[in-house]
Amino acid sequence: MADPRGFLKVRTRQELKERPVEERINDWLDVHAEHGLTPFTQTQASRCMDCGTPFCMTGCPLGNLIPEWNDLVRQGKWEDAYNRLSQTNNFPEFTGRICPALCESACVLGIHQPPTMIHNDEQAIIDQAWDLGFVKPLPPERLTDFTVAVVGSGPAGLACAQQLTRAGHTVVVYERDEEVGGLLRFGIPNFKLEKSLIDRRVEQMEAEGTRFVTNTTIGEDISWDDLYSRYDAVVVAIGSRVPRDMKLPGRDLDGIHFALDFLPDATRRVRGLTPHNDITAKGKHVVIIGGGDTGSDCLGTSIRQGAKDVTVLQIMPKEPDDRPANQPWPTFARRYKKTSSMEEGGTYLYNVDSLEFISDGNGHVKGLRICDVAPGENGPFTHQPGTEREIPADLVLISVGFLHPDTTTLDEQLPLDKDNRGNIARLNGFQTSNPRVFACGDAGRGQSLVVWAIAEGRSCAHAVDEYLIGGRSELASPIASTTRPMGLPRK
Repeated sequence: MADPRGFLKVRTRQELKERPVEERINDWLDVHAEHGLTPFTQTQASRCMDCGTPFCMTGCPLGNLIPEWNDLVRQGKWEDAYNRLSQTNNFPEFTGRICPALCESACVLGIHQPPTMIHNDEQAIIDQAWDLGFVKPLPPERLTDFTVAVVGSGPAGLACAQQLTRAGHTVVVYERDEEVGGLLRFGIPNFKLEKSLIDRRVEQMEAEGTRFVTNTTIGEDISWDDLYSRYDAVVVAIGSRVPRDMKLPGRDLDGIHFALDFLPDATRRVRGLTPHNDITAKGKHVVIIGGGDTGSDCLGTSIRQGAKDVTVLQIMPKEPDDRPANQPWPTFARRYKKTSSMEEGGTYLYNVDSLEFISDGNGHVKGLRICDVAPGENGPFTHQPGTEREIPADLVLISVGFLHPDTTTLDEQLPLDKDNRGNIARLNGFQTSNPRVFACGDAGRGQSLVVWAIAEGRSCAHAVDEYLIGGRSELASPIASTTRPMGLPRK
């Protein structure tokens, strides 16, 4: 069991060190100077109280066995810790770096002290596991005669594919981009998630038997009908890629782009690939509309590309330093915390709305008219008179979220029911209105977090397996379903 006085002996929380700003903004490497095992990793793990009711586990969509592997980290039992962690999470090197750590917000210790270093412990376990050779391919002992197509290679598609492959099914993953990973690869900058982490997982999955087909858009290169006829089951894991737009005067000017037209090409340049849109922030006044994680990624990328200056606009007020009263423990609390990109530069403007894009007279944007907002009686925000002003903008990046998956060709070739938000509706577990088609990740859930995507992928694999074998699956399902999939008609 854990040290019952560990949290009394070690009251402070120690984060991983980051490289100096002046050094890291000149490259695309991980911003952190420390990885895996540090001199303080095991001491920090001793702060875990091994609570009788571990709310950290309920805060985590994957149901990670956090107190167990925290104590194993404390004792330096890395292989045991990895075995516990890999029971619930296919890709802890991803969640350990880019997940906002819902588990830490639910940590009981967090009521009166800084919470346990769950996030860093998870990263330390998997980094040690790779370094010490504990991560190996796990091919199935026998193969079934069932085939599954997974469309999309983001975290949901990868998790679903790995689980189904390990269950013995023949799985092919289709990806429209030139490399596997979805937004893990092309949406998240290299300085937050180095792509070698994805590469080695793909190698592991290929060794287990999963096949990957890249540069292939389902609906164009292969029709949905054709794919459907080839496989016993189809999993749609295409993400939520239709961006939310801003219908403002001047929106048709050149120099105004969605964040996901900008970020992927930065990764392509780092990897020596040909950019698709060739957008760069070099030498420009950059304005980013939207202050979330994607906006922060655009900030760090713009700084590294040599922007003249960067301004980030956020219509919401600045988050409080302490837990808000309307977000009580153990719920996830939105508190102010500087991202690594925010520490590197840029100006954040809060309580600000965009009014109009200003033209330079030649069809290109040169500025943005904005104003202050405040909560109002007739809506969430009211424009404040006398606060209108113009800020320079040679490049505007819109980062205000996503609406739903792009189902244009799917609707034409293999129609599925949608929910009221435009996501693919799930009727029985993760099964869609077509019993042989399943949906997971953002495609069915809507825009969400990487940890939810992995949980959805694992749970969808459980549902697909039950459908194929016509009985109870032995695969884990972190997201419980009140219904069971309709079984496959016998051949």
